[in-house]
Amino acid sequence: MWCVAIICLIFCLLVIFFGIATLIIFLVVKPKTPILDTSHATLNVIYFDSPGHFNGDFTFIANFSNPNKKLDVKFEHALMQLYFKDDVIATQSIQPFSQRSKGTWVVLIHFISSLVTLSPSYAKELQTQILSNKVLYSVRGTFKVRASWGAVHFSYWLHGWCELQMSSPPSVHSWLELARPR
Repeated sequence: MWCVAIICLIFCLLVIFFGIATLIIFLVVKPKTPILDTSHATLNVIYFDSPGHFNGDFTFIANFSNPNKKLDVKFEHALMQLYFKDDVIATQSIQPFSQRSKGTWVVLIHFISSLVTLSPSYAKELQTQILSNKVLYSVRGTFKVRASWGAVHFSYWLHGWCELQMSSPPSVHSWLELARPR
């Protein structure tokens, strides 16, 4: 009985010690989440092969910022997806990269959609948005981030998104005029 009580006491003391150490590290380091924003996005091409098959070319410049003063971060896994409404229309992975504290990293992401099947209502909505010169996209990212402070490392998943309102690509209006039956 005494042996079990001593083991429980040691276990409780270890839990308390690691809890206090974690609290001290977080109070000293004050970790902040890395930031994703964009400075430029371009909708290069949109066209339909048939009523439900969409093709497109979209360029997105992603700015990753590490606002931490004491933590270095490494993006070990990064996947960006381009959405129209709730449908994924393009996916792009990003090579792993590291950021020092207070560092930034700029990545050019080129989304290419080829023969993506859209529901008839979404295809009609996209065509309407193209004609109104306001195409609404969502860019969503899933990232596995590893933060380092000296010999202390911890990993976590981040999920980010941004809503973009783009103007129609150049010459799309003339293409739509040619595609309409007369």
